[in-house]
Amino acid sequence: MAAILVSGGAGFIGAHVCKMLAEAGHVPVAFDNLSRGREAAVKWGPLVKGDIAVPGAIEAAIASHRAEAVIHLAGLAYVQESVADPLAYYLTNAVGSANVLAAMKAAGVRDIVLSGSCSVYADSATGAPLSESSPLGPVSPYARSKVMMEKLAEDTAAAHGLRWVSLRYFNAAGADPEGAASERDPGHSRAIPNVLRVAAGALAAYGINGTDYPTNDGTCVRDYIHVCDLAAAHVAALDYLHRGGGETRLNLGTGQGHSVKVLVDTARRITGKAIPTNDQPRRAGDAAVRVADASLARKELGWSPRWTKLDDMIAHAWASRDWAAD
Repeated sequence: MAAILVSGGAGFIGAHVCKMLAEAGHVPVAFDNLSRGREAAVKWGPLVKGDIAVPGAIEAAIASHRAEAVIHLAGLAYVQESVADPLAYYLTNAVGSANVLAAMKAAGVRDIVLSGSCSVYADSATGAPLSESSPLGPVSPYARSKVMMEKLAEDTAAAHGLRWVSLRYFNAAGADPEGAASERDPGHSRAIPNVLRVAAGALAAYGINGTDYPTNDGTCVRDYIHVCDLAAAHVAALDYLHRGGGETRLNLGTGQGHSVKVLVDTARRITGKAIPTNDQPRRAGDAAVRVADASLARKELGWSPRWTKLDDMIAHAWASRDWAAD
């Protein structure tokens, strides 16, 4: 069984990726500083407490566990937080990624799957699904740090023979339906977790940021992708690289858009709770519509999402933890 180093393996997506790796016959080695991850989420392989700010620590973890590849998930991931503290985002997401790549080079490991983001794209004037050839237009330090990460991988590949895939996620949602890994959102900034906090009584109301967008109901439209489908795509991307696949960027989404109001109404129906809302101003950098064209991932990876219904994503997240205890 091949050991795979998973940076950020104690986080929300990381835990689901580690579970899927183990089910595929790999040994996931979670490398995490636990600043936002949870030690209790590491169940399918060893935990190495370390920080991507320290290249020597990454190299040592790769060497001691004889890791054959890296899945790089560690990083900061909140747009508004990145606007308030851009240096933290560039240091963690850009410099930290450079450290991971340097450690791989030193250890002689060639294959890496990167945690990318749909935030790298420019707004679509028509709201049409975004493909990998859509124009880039990152408007936040978070998004720009993700572009930098991909450029670092591209340049390192050209110089040192690295093989990489960047998976550009749309909106991660849901949780393991078997209950082994849960939905976590320590930053309190993602839509579905905050809607469920309101449903559980942990928050008084859900704030809808902007009701005057050019959409059917005036609220933002997003493509939600189940975290288990994200995890499956990481395993498929790893297999793609092991088969000799070339460096590429791939969108991950369902191709279906749901507005904020539809999201809240769906959560009301699934939870049976009232879920009060209040209208708030638009947030800087929020696009009206973000929907994925994920046809290239389907073609290159042989991957397709299993959980495509918003009902299932919300139901799985709702069942995964005690939201009132947050």
